[in-house]
Amino acid sequence: MSAEFTFCLLVVFTLAALGMPVALSMIIGAIAYLISSGQDVALAGEQIIQGVYNSFILLAVPLFIVAANIMNAGTVTERLLNFCVAMVGHLRGGLGHVNVVASLIFSGMSGSAVADAAGLGKVVIGMMTKENRYPPGYAAAITAASATIGPIIPPSIPMVIFALVSDASIGYLFIAGLVPGLLMGAVLMGMNSLQSTRLKVVKEPRIALRAIPGITWRAFPALMMPAILLYGIYGGVTTPTEAAAVAAAYALFLAAAVYRSISWKDLVNVFKHSAVSSASVGLVISAALIFNYIVATENIPTQVAELLTAWNLSTFEFLLLVNLIYLVLGCLLDATTVILVIVPLLIPACREMGVDMVHFGVITVVNLMIGLVTPPYGILLFVINGTTKIPLAAIIKEVMPFVGVLILALLAMTALPDVVLFMPRLLGYAG
Repeated sequence: MSAEFTFCLLVVFTLAALGMPVALSMIIGAIAYLISSGQDVALAGEQIIQGVYNSFILLAVPLFIVAANIMNAGTVTERLLNFCVAMVGHLRGGLGHVNVVASLIFSGMSGSAVADAAGLGKVVIGMMTKENRYPPGYAAAITAASATIGPIIPPSIPMVIFALVSDASIGYLFIAGLVPGLLMGAVLMGMNSLQSTRLKVVKEPRIALRAIPGITWRAFPALMMPAILLYGIYGGVTTPTEAAAVAAAYALFLAAAVYRSISWKDLVNVFKHSAVSSASVGLVISAALIFNYIVATENIPTQVAELLTAWNLSTFEFLLLVNLIYLVLGCLLDATTVILVIVPLLIPACREMGVDMVHFGVITVVNLMIGLVTPPYGILLFVINGTTKIPLAAIIKEVMPFVGVLILALLAMTALPDVVLFMPRLLGYAG
């Protein structure tokens, strides 16, 4: 590692420690590297322009953000929750199951854990805490835990970013997330059943059978979005980026024409918030593009690959080590930053050890989603705390059992690649 790169890292960590956003810290650190190494500072702008211009797939990110925000602005969330209540609300811990099932469905529309938590969170927590059915901390904890499924089941914004840096097939990454997402939902529902017995939760009354067709019909247009997206991508009708545009257009059609639940003022706010969110992601991507140029110049990926190969780890041991690194970093940094900065360092070692890129992509995203709910810095914990004002200490106390079962699911995906690769292979994936 050169003195210039050491200086670059020192600048990045110092600025980040002082409270500057990580993306800006990385950009300034990169410029400091270019100046100290005698390179043209204009290289920073060149790397950003070339990286963004040559990445058509990046267009999917703002489009999925718009789709999720439109869904949240309309009445789609309430209709989906009513449908979930009709399906599983009468079981032991029914509203907890509703929370998880709603996240499974909403994940097929948003591609974002934060959008899931913000969109479903406040409504479903209100349902769970009404008349003291569940402790507020527990309701918030299962909401945060179930939101981690959002970027696992397609569409997925983190998987789009992973495809950008790894050249893995975004289509196969999307389909590979289906079984892991359902596994995460199953373990969360299992833990919810155990916890509901501990909390002595009273069962909810069963919805009358004659009311279920009407509830299903009202939710049906929204339920069709995941099917439309998957058919578009795997039926060869659209690329993943075009599918994101279809998702945004369909969400707008539902909210404006079918449900008539969004006004012009709401739509302006949707576009405003989507632009801010997209700009935040874009800033991180831009910083990573410059930083990755520096990392490549320093030949660090090759050095990391040689170091890991010298340790003579088995593939499973290597993936366990990567899991540990991800779980720690996921508590401290957002998923986009980790994927853009850390994953390129590990890809040469993955290829050296024969790790499948689609398998690696899915366990990467699952790891980072678990980090979003892992104390003390889990972002989803703060999102739920900010939207509901439920004390953070109460959420952290109740979320740990859910983090535990999610880690068990992650270990199963790591040890058994077929859990991840089963669906892609059915569709012709050769990995």
